[in-house]
Order: sequence, then structure tokens, then C-alpha cells
Amino acid sequence: MDRSYWGKTFVGVFETLFVHIMEAIQGKYHFSDLAADEIQIITLALLGIAAAIIGSFLVIRKMAMVANAISHTVLLGIIASFLILHYLLAKPFSELLEVDIKLLVLAAIISSLLTMAFTDFFNNTLKLGRDSSIGLVFTSLFSVGIILVTIFTKNIHIGAEIIMGNVDMLHRDDIWISLTLVLLNFTCLILFFKEYLVTSFDPEFAKLSRISPVLFNYIVIFQTSLTLVGAFRAVGVVLVLALLVVPPVTARLFVSRLKPMIYLSCFISFIAAILSVALSRHVVSVYGFSLSTSGMMVTILFLIWVGSLLTVSARRLAYR
Repeated sequence: MDRSYWGKTFVGVFETLFVHIMEAIQGKYHFSDLAADEIQIITLALLGIAAAIIGSFLVIRKMAMVANAISHTVLLGIIASFLILHYLLAKPFSELLEVDIKLLVLAAIISSLLTMAFTDFFNNTLKLGRDSSIGLVFTSLFSVGIILVTIFTKNIHIGAEIIMGNVDMLHRDDIWISLTLVLLNFTCLILFFKEYLVTSFDPEFAKLSRISPVLFNYIVIFQTSLTLVGAFRAVGVVLVLALLVVPPVTARLFVSRLKPMIYLSCFISFIAAILSVALSRHVVSVYGFSLSTSGMMVTILFLIWVGSLLTVSARRLAYR
């Protein structure tokens, strides 16, 4: 069987993938042999799992709007990092597309902390509503990021790549970045599960137990920021919100306990990643035009949620 995915249909993608998995088990297929489609599947699956872990806590804590704000304001930090490198190193923007991930992480963390600080200031000091504060902060900071993109990156595709993502840009290094995010979020889940649980469901009891809800809110935001940066090349800073929110919301329809909800969320993201790459390859092979794989993944997640909602609703009606 042909080892390439070029020209494969939806079923052909899975047949080739199965053959490669068998060859890998036998030691005949190595990491350096990974095809572009396999890099996309692995990276998107790992990013989806990392996002589902931290996204479950965002949903439980009702912080989805905060994640939405951060997913937008991270753009400002990323663009600022490009500008700093451009002027410090005197290099054109076209040479800075492979910017050091550590600088992006730092920029994203700073912009995330600014988002939280401004939101808390408007909410606690100026007495604006929480939703109003979040809306004011993220639209303002995001608009500044858009202006910087428009002014300084007119002749290259950095704006579209950061906002919408480009799965075709992924390479093997992105697998390691995504795996690092999964290990980080899973490690925090193991180490701080009790603290996350208490501060999510009963902040007052957490205070009595000398567990700071504010501290763990910022830890959750820190993890969210890192996940956003790790995902921006693949799915952009806008679509990544769906990876954070949709799988946990879907899983919550079927389970009521937090750990099963997290595991089911990860499984849903994994399935959506495989299906999105397979469908994108199928459309290219059969119809001859390209679709956004990240957009396809988000669409599949939405359809899974709709199907799950209809299934659960029908089951409830049947038992009445």
C-alpha cells in the first residue's frame, strides 16, 4: 500500500494510518518518517487534549468568557514580541515567522496577566459588572493587536496565520510542544486536583481551608495562556476557544463527576482531530480544493455537541 496520504479518500486515510501504526509497532516506521497528515493528527490531538484538561476547569469555574478574552488579547503579546525582535535584531518580519517559542510564551503570559489585572480593576475598583469588564478589556486590547498587525505586517501572512492558524505550517517540533502542554496540564491536574476541585465548587470553604481561590485562578489562567500559545500556529487565537470549551461542555452532558468529564473531553478532542484531518484530505483528493483543517475540527466538535445534546434530550423525553 502507498505510504503517502496524497490522493487518499476518507477511508483511505484510515487504512494508511493503520498500516503505519502496525509498521511503527514492528519498528519499521519511525518518527522521522511521519507524513504531514500524521504530524497534523498527532499535534491537533495533543493540543485538543491539553485544551480539554484545562478547559474543563474553565467551564466548571464559569470562566469561559475569561478564556475568550485571553484568547484574543494573546494576539497583542504575540505581535509585540515580533515588533521587539524586529527592532532589536533589525530583521524583516518575513524572517521572524519562526520566532522563539519562549518569547511568545513570555509575551502571552504578560498579556494574560494584563487582561486579568485590568478586568479585576474595572470590576473591583470601578464597580463595573464582571461581564462588562471582560468585554471592555478584551475588545480594547484585541483591537490594539489588530491595529499593530495591520500597520506592521501588511505584506506577509502573519495576521491571518495567528488569528486563524495554519495546520500546513506544522512540523515535528510542534508535536513536542503539544506533548509538553499535555504533560504540564496533566501534571497540574494530578498535583492540584483537590485544590482545583475545592476552589471551583466552594471558594468560601477553600478560604477556611487556607487554599487561595485567587492563587489557583491565576494558575488556571497561566495554564490557559500556555495552551493558547502552543495552539496558535495550528488553530489560531480565535478558534482555540472552541477546543477549550466545546469538549468539556459536551462531556458534561453525559457525566456529572469532574474526572470522568475531563477524560471524556480528551477523548472527544482526540476523535475530532483524526476526523478533521481525514475529512480535509478527502475533500482535497476528491473535490480538489483545500479546507481549513482547524475550522473543520471546530465544526466537528460543534456537530458532536449538537448530536450529544439531541441524544440526551431524546433520552430524557423517553423516560418521562
